[in-house]
Amino acid sequence: MPTFLLDTNVFAALSQPEPNVRIVRAFEKHEDALVTAALVLNEMWFGILCLAPSKKRAHLERFMNDVVGGITVLAYDAQAARWHANERARLKSVGRTPSFVDGQIAAVAAVNDAIVVTANTADFALFQGLRVEEWSSDGKGRPRK
Repeated sequence: MPTFLLDTNVFAALSQPEPNVRIVRAFEKHEDALVTAALVLNEMWFGILCLAPSKKRAHLERFMNDVVGGITVLAYDAQAARWHANERARLKSVGRTPSFVDGQIAAVAAVNDAIVVTANTADFALFQGLRVEEWSSDGKGRPRK
């Protein structure tokens, strides 16, 4: 059974008042195989903590505690750091420089044999051997509700 590492934008989509139905269905279908990276939690919590106290912030805090709190969180460890360094060096040698955090998330997924689930597949396209899925579109890149 594959493991799916959820990117920040997937959680952001799920936290909406009316989340994308395709993402919700996939989330429910793969509920027992979902993980995320500690880096994703950092991105989510940072965004929430930058908001002024409000109903939106309270909603997002509850979402993080209720939904995200039940998902296994994988660390950026020594093995991930080495994978990331190898990919950064390879990509630098061909003039490509992906986002550092996306590289860290990719590394956590790669060393844990997980599929990255993201709405921004292009952010992960440069990494060799990384499996990536996008759950919010109709397969042709068009968002669907």
